[in-house]
Amino acid sequence: MIEQTPWLVLICCILATFFWRALGVAVASHIDANGPVFQWFSCVAYAMLAGLITRILLLPVGTLEQTPTFDRVVAMVSGFVVFIIFKRNVVAATVTAFMVFLALAALRQTGSL
Repeated sequence: MIEQTPWLVLICCILATFFWRALGVAVASHIDANGPVFQWFSCVAYAMLAGLITRILLLPVGTLEQTPTFDRVVAMVSGFVVFIIFKRNVVAATVTAFMVFLALAALRQTGSL
């Protein structure tokens, strides 16, 4: 019985996942992507993302807490500028923000900043 339990759990998880996927496929054709409910969900998602970014910038936890606020803000602003310049390219903005943050941290480590 104990040897069969992991397989039973795996099968139940697979069935549950495919059930929700099948339900999503069945319902997707009836959803208006430009409707007011969908726009509301989009606004809520953007608000949650903005809140998360603000919290990371102003109230970081863990290792990020040891970095200066200036470094976090400069990296975020540079990423946002690249996001706008490259027509909302999230990958380019994320890579830019990361590289700027990494460069500032390296300059602080060597004492150049």
